[in-house]
Amino acid sequence: MPKLKTNRGAARRLRKTASGFKHRKANRNHILTKKSAKRKRHLAGTHAVNASDLGRVAMMMPYAGSN
Repeated sequence: MPKLKTNRGAARRLRKTASGFKHRKANRNHILTKKSAKRKRHLAGTHAVNASDLGRVAMMMPYAGSN
């Protein structure tokens, strides 16, 4: 059986955790002056991938569990 390819875009954006994957939220890169402090604060940090997306993420990163 051939090796499976990892989706490189997903590998750069997602990290495996014990219970799933984590990612950064969008809209925190530029044009920050018009965004409120509360909005920027809620976009900060890493967040868990939604449970409905875990199947697709696992297909894009087939070897994430073996690290």
